[in-house]
Amino acid sequence: MSLNRPDGGQQLSLLGVEAVRPSPADLAGLLAGPGQVVRMGGTARVSVVVDSAWRVHVLVAELAQRGLTASWVGVGEEQHGVRTSYTTALAPLATRWLRGEAKHPPAGFHLDGHRLRLWCAAAGDADRLGFVLRLGPDDGDCWEPVGTALAAIGLPAALLAPGAGGPAYRITGRRRIAHLAELVGDRPPAAPPQRWPGPPT
Repeated sequence: MSLNRPDGGQQLSLLGVEAVRPSPADLAGLLAGPGQVVRMGGTARVSVVVDSAWRVHVLVAELAQRGLTASWVGVGEEQHGVRTSYTTALAPLATRWLRGEAKHPPAGFHLDGHRLRLWCAAAGDADRLGFVLRLGPDDGDCWEPVGTALAAIGLPAALLAPGAGGPAYRITGRRRIAHLAELVGDRPPAAPPQRWPGPPT
């Protein structure tokens, strides 16, 4: 669903990044992908391993917009670990997502522009067939509910098995990718154009 801008310009999606303010709850988008959450006392921390330095820059900036301090470290060739500090602001997210030490989308899990933006920043990539959102390889119990949440916002996607370039969801079709681009908002300056969803050319 979308609304006309007051100036008569491009429509504003009710699920897009311009519709609501960023918040720590948006990190559910990282957990939908390969991100992980751990608890310590009344605090929690979210972390994710990314494959490019530009993702580090984008994620640190996005986390700062949500009042979260982040750090990063090299974890292998061309891989970087990005993690928040332990904070009470992420404790509710951990409570909803953790079953023991394993993560699982909570009942009623949904996606919106802010959550998708973080997922794209951490683990999104265009390929010749569409746009791919990578999943956690050890999070098989999460894949189906995450796919359901994508479909619920008009982004039905094909699940790629680990042996077929996954685990990941691939969104295909010009209209769906344009819808994804509308939801996640403008490309961050650090993100290469070919690695961020954009309207078809």
